[in-house]
Amino acid sequence: NPKEHFGKQKPSLHLVPPALALWVSAVFKQSAAKYGPYNWRDTPVLLSVYLDAIERHVLQIKDGAWVDSESWNPHVAHIAANVAIILDAKYAGTLVNDLVWRKGLAEQIINELTEKEPRDDPGI
Repeated sequence: NPKEHFGKQKPSLHLVPPALALWVSAVFKQSAAKYGPYNWRDTPVLLSVYLDAIERHVLQIKDGAWVDSESWNPHVAHIAANVAIILDAKYAGTLVNDLVWRKGLAEQIINELTEKEPRDDPGI
């Protein structure tokens, strides 16, 4: 079937777990009521605002809170929704990268701190 050949070349949406789509839709439903649906497509948005929100949710998870006390949705669903907004705003042309414009050292430091396979000669 030629349709199968071309269809298999496109994104495989069946691989996205339903739990992700369902929980993120719950976050977006509350967000749409508060800010308007797809508001980030109408007005430029700052990357730092969404990364800060992601980090706040990560910190709350690390502190033992699975559920957001305001929305009663899992923090991970909020993280996924923020990531979705960043991606969508990037493609909509409304994402403003307001971060430091010089390349930082985080990637280099992570690579240095990442445990490597032991070598035969520890002097190398």
